[in-house]
Amino acid sequence: MLKDISLSEIRPLVGTEIGVSDWITVTQDTIDKFAEATGDYQYIHVDPVRAAAETPFGGTIAHGFLSLSLLSAMNYSCLPKIREQTMGINYGFEKVRFIAPVKSGTRVRGHFTIADARFRGSSMLMITYEVTVEIEGERKPALTATWQTIIQFDPKDRPADA
Repeated sequence: MLKDISLSEIRPLVGTEIGVSDWITVTQDTIDKFAEATGDYQYIHVDPVRAAAETPFGGTIAHGFLSLSLLSAMNYSCLPKIREQTMGINYGFEKVRFIAPVKSGTRVRGHFTIADARFRGSSMLMITYEVTVEIEGERKPALTATWQTIIQFDPKDRPADA
């Protein structure tokens, strides 16, 4: 895994898996705090006894949006730092699919592939990642997403060939 990289080294990496994050354990406490932050208290997330009795999951599962929100932590744990970057901006998602539930107590990690990298204006690079969130020991991933971020940099650092 690359520790740091320059702006001029990014575009040649399009199509390459550039990082696999550390494992993150999704605990019931994390799920409960997410429910509190979002107001989503559906029993499949916050009531382990009822979820075990009334769902096919055998217990509670993480909110899909909780699993999606973990991409930020995953990103920080595995993607190379861009030397010229002054700021990063979450631009959004083209596509998100929640494939399999993340059960309370399981571990997940993200796989990041650069799908596209385009310079915008004099001081921005938009990077599009294809991301898959793996659930440890499961065949199906938790989710897949096409995620766009913007790297802000000083215009003087823009590569000459960009």
